[in-house]
Amino acid sequence: MKGFILMFLGIVHLHEAFGVSHSMKYFSTASSEVSNFPEFLVVGMVDGVQMVHYDSNSKRAVPKQDWMIKQPGVLCETETENLFNLERTFKATVDILKQHFNQSGGVHILQYIYGCSLDNESEQKEGFGHLGYNGENFLEYDMKTLTWKSLKQQADFMQDKWNSDTSRLVFWKIYLTQTCIECLKKQVVNGKRTLMRTVPPSVSLLQKTPSSLVTCHATGFYPSGVMVSWQKDGQEQHKDVEHGETLPNDDGTFQKSTRLRVTSEEWKNNKYRCVVQVTGIKEDFIKVLTESEIQTNRGSVPASTNDTDSAYSGEGLLKT
Repeated sequence: MKGFILMFLGIVHLHEAFGVSHSMKYFSTASSEVSNFPEFLVVGMVDGVQMVHYDSNSKRAVPKQDWMIKQPGVLCETETENLFNLERTFKATVDILKQHFNQSGGVHILQYIYGCSLDNESEQKEGFGHLGYNGENFLEYDMKTLTWKSLKQQADFMQDKWNSDTSRLVFWKIYLTQTCIECLKKQVVNGKRTLMRTVPPSVSLLQKTPSSLVTCHATGFYPSGVMVSWQKDGQEQHKDVEHGETLPNDDGTFQKSTRLRVTSEEWKNNKYRCVVQVTGIKEDFIKVLTESEIQTNRGSVPASTNDTDSAYSGEGLLKT
């Protein structure tokens, strides 16, 4: 169950644009009968960096970054009182859903992701809200109509309930179009030393066996905007290429892998290379596919990779 919830939190990294933009996202989880897990949990993130944590056990909004600790008041809407009220609302919503679907005991989880993004170059602003129940998409906020839209028939009753609540609609309109954007700007200014930093990647070519796919594994980079591609004789290769997800490391950096299906004869007779580009870093990081560059399961593995099979399969590591 812990892994299930971490998978939900991990989607923050799946939709980061490869460009100069900033985002603020909140992940709220209300649950019932999940052992060793708070009944309510909120994680707030800016540009993929955790900035605040709240749970029903501590009932405190805890800042996670130095710039927030040193400058009281920059928690914006995440003060303890507001999150305590959100906790009560979410718990009540879980009860409503259980009653509506005639569910009694067992594990039930309500997950909510909301926030906003701002493009520095175009100044385009976006807001978003998604509600999931027991692992399925349920509702999403439509910025065009400023209303909630059902994603499945079973959620129609909640769509009607939320859209008939005028005060709720007014709140989300103001929050997603104004409050969130202003808070995001404030966080970026105060946390620019952390959020605007760039860290180059460590790039390795990995292969489990001579007949396995060749994995180009980039890790330790920041920010999360990255492109990992394969080229053949100077031309970008799309055929026989599998792209992995961008995933977080424990130290706040990110990792991503892209795999290439190629025979040893092909890469010995042609020039294959992996090209890694990270947002904010002008330099490209290139590894040419040669026998001496390939690390196998019989050789050494980069220190940032803790699981040999995961590294060679091209899947990043998300520790639990």
